[in-house]
Amino acid sequence: MALTQVSSNKCAGGLQKVFEHESVELKCKMKFAVYLPPKAETDKCPVLYWLSGLTCTEQNFITKAGSQLAAAEHGLIIVAPDTSPRGCGIEGEDESWDFGTGAGFYVDATQDPWKTNYRMYSYVTEELPKLINANFPTHPDRISISGHSMGGHGALICALKNPGKYKVPSLCRRLPPSVTPCSVRGGRRPSRDTWVLTDPLGRLSTRPCWRRRTQAPTSFYPTT
Repeated sequence: MALTQVSSNKCAGGLQKVFEHESVELKCKMKFAVYLPPKAETDKCPVLYWLSGLTCTEQNFITKAGSQLAAAEHGLIIVAPDTSPRGCGIEGEDESWDFGTGAGFYVDATQDPWKTNYRMYSYVTEELPKLINANFPTHPDRISISGHSMGGHGALICALKNPGKYKVPSLCRRLPPSVTPCSVRGGRRPSRDTWVLTDPLGRLSTRPCWRRRTQAPTSFYPTT
């Protein structure tokens, strides 16, 4: 699959790059950032996939976290994809900050009109790794995943639904493993089958409580 380089900058002895490509899963152009440490010039490196939160793009982590210094020291490639499809022409996709553009939630949508493009789970776990392994000096069996907020939720989903795929799954301030209040905007209240798709353990309470995102409704968490 062809990649188009958008930018390339020297950073911490390595290169911070951004690429664009046509995504098969999302059926639109997608950007992702990749940091190549100095070690990547001569050897294969393990990969960390970083999933950012609501409203973010591939730029958020690479411009704010300062992760390149640690990645250069430890010989780690860091891949930071965008957080959702963009420019798909779906009615309502740009009406709200927490639904649609910038809010892919790293799941595969199951309802029209979203299910054709909003397939971030498949993109992150299947399409993107194949693309990275084919174009960069990676160890395909040495990958990890992490993320912040919505991305923490995404990292948890990806790791628990794919045992053994990621060496080190981690997260920072994840959302509860559930459908969030914004997912029912406009009367699109999902069925229990849809909740389970977004619950890493598949054990959501049968009585969700639709509260503000900043709270921690216990009914969003897996029952024991």
